[in-house]
Amino acid sequence: MPKFLQRRWHGYHTVWAFLLLLVLIIVVSIYNWVLGVASLFLAGTLCFTMLQAELSFRRNLVDYINGLSFRIKRVEGEAVSMLPLGIILYSEDRAVEWHNRNAGQIFSRKSLVGEDMQELMPEVMASLQSLPSKREPVKEGVLKEQRHELTVDDRYYEVVVIPSERLLYLFDITELVVLRERYEEEKLAIGIVMMDNLDEAAQGMDDQQRTSLIAKVASEITEWSKQFEVYLRRLSSERYLMLLNHRSLQALEESRFVVLDEVREMTADLKVPMTLSIGLAYGSESASELGALAQSSLDMALGRGGDQAAVKAGQRLSFYGGKTNAAEKRTRVRARVIAHALRDLMQESDRVLIMGHRIPDIDAVGAAIGLLKAAQMYNVEASIVMETPNPSITRMMEEIRKDEALYKTFITPEQALQMMTEHTLLIVVDTHKASMTMEPRLVQVASRIVVVDHHRRGEEFINDAVLVYLEPYASSTCELVTELLQYIHDKIKLSPLEATMLLAGITVDTKHFALHTGSRTFEAAGFLRRVGADTILIQRMLKEDLQEYISKAEIIKHARMVYDQIALVVTQPGMKIPQLLIAQTADTLLGMTNVVASFVISERPDGLIGISARSLGRMNVQVVMEKLGGGGHLSNAAVQLEGTTKEAEARLLAVLAEIEAKEGLFE
Repeated sequence: MPKFLQRRWHGYHTVWAFLLLLVLIIVVSIYNWVLGVASLFLAGTLCFTMLQAELSFRRNLVDYINGLSFRIKRVEGEAVSMLPLGIILYSEDRAVEWHNRNAGQIFSRKSLVGEDMQELMPEVMASLQSLPSKREPVKEGVLKEQRHELTVDDRYYEVVVIPSERLLYLFDITELVVLRERYEEEKLAIGIVMMDNLDEAAQGMDDQQRTSLIAKVASEITEWSKQFEVYLRRLSSERYLMLLNHRSLQALEESRFVVLDEVREMTADLKVPMTLSIGLAYGSESASELGALAQSSLDMALGRGGDQAAVKAGQRLSFYGGKTNAAEKRTRVRARVIAHALRDLMQESDRVLIMGHRIPDIDAVGAAIGLLKAAQMYNVEASIVMETPNPSITRMMEEIRKDEALYKTFITPEQALQMMTEHTLLIVVDTHKASMTMEPRLVQVASRIVVVDHHRRGEEFINDAVLVYLEPYASSTCELVTELLQYIHDKIKLSPLEATMLLAGITVDTKHFALHTGSRTFEAAGFLRRVGADTILIQRMLKEDLQEYISKAEIIKHARMVYDQIALVVTQPGMKIPQLLIAQTADTLLGMTNVVASFVISERPDGLIGISARSLGRMNVQVVMEKLGGGGHLSNAAVQLEGTTKEAEARLLAVLAEIEAKEGLFE
């Protein structure tokens, strides 16, 4: 019995009362002993009665407490059994030892006792397997509470695991998950649809024909938007705004943006080839930020040659389409505007530094020489940043060495860093990725950067450039620079050597004018030829020696065909081949019968594994190389990997299989 209850009967007040009664009985007995004996008898009877009452109270209290405890235990058991959550206790060997009624109902079984946890909830077992058993020493923090999500018969549960007690709670979170999925599905996405080459395609049409063409394309786009529940609003004759939710965006991505193919095929039938580019953004809570990201995605799609969709979803950037080469722009307005802007930037600078990519090729050096000439025309001191020449430009540099004034303009990256001031203009040619430049530190310290490139835009880009001339339709950077030279100064005068270097860049990138050429390519070549470009000198620079030819033939011996039209070469382990020879071998394979694309995999002298990819245009090898971490052009791309040639081959074949399964390898 609790002491506070005992005090009700044996408290000091009761003891003092009986002592006082005893004293009174003694006093009474002194004066009258008969009356004292009677008083003593009455006092003893009272004491006995009180003692019996106390004993009875104690018995009743104990019975009451026992009854209450029994009821509480019974209610506790019933409450645990009826709780709207599942409770499971499991043994050290991961078998169910006890569970409440709700846990059995979750798994639609009357009893789970003895069941293997692996069968009940394999997703949770993955984490339980890593936990130590009771006999094993426990590291600090290992046995903390863990939370997982579990799906059972279309219902969702949050599983709270308490490893120290080998206890699991299962909370039904189906409504929460449904609401969460619905919220994600209904989040806003913004997109922009743009007709890539409306002006070029409609050139020569009268108003009625132009309106009819736009109406047919608009009809295709409208039907497509209705099919995927996209709100479409026309902004101009060639631009549309898209509003859609995430569910529709997922459906569009699963369909691989079929409208790209439908519009291209429809306009091809009309003999006015036109393509679309789409930029989409999702994942930001701000509508204004979504709009900016959508425009950025569209710029990315256009920078990669158009005829494709770019989707920016959080950190993920995905591309769809892009199966055709960029359409050549017939107007030269942009070239003239860029030339004038570049001229102003050069005149405002104290020095111009021109830099290409690492391991520069003839196109990069030729373009740098052309822009060097432009700066010199305005008496601006200019230099070309270059490290030690590589084998691909050895003969070119030998010819440049003969022109002492030109050769002196070549400086090392360290010298360029020392020359750099806040008024220095840095021009990056033949690449738009800072990490690929000859000296990335120059990009970091330069206050004004100009990018001139013909490669399809990748995810990495020099975003803070003050002027960008990125035209993927161009055959080469030398072609773009040649056009700029014709507008940058009224009396441009190129020396025969300078013109030859520019023409050499175009010759190499077009494989002697066989691939990736347009009318503007030949116009640029014609201009260079008129100012003295020496084609014989170009042939001498591009000649192969006998040993290189034999080496190439030795590599081609190991070629095999995959997917019927792709030539694949994997060199023997330990066989180290320069990147230039790897690329030349891929070029040579394209000349074989029934070869649409070629891939050459080999170990390079620096220990990396190089893959060069070439295509005749029916296959986008840029997408293949991008999935491996590289980049390039639709018909010309490459990547460098770490590991072995076998591993690189396995990764390449996996990417080819993935593309073939999703959208097909060939146009």
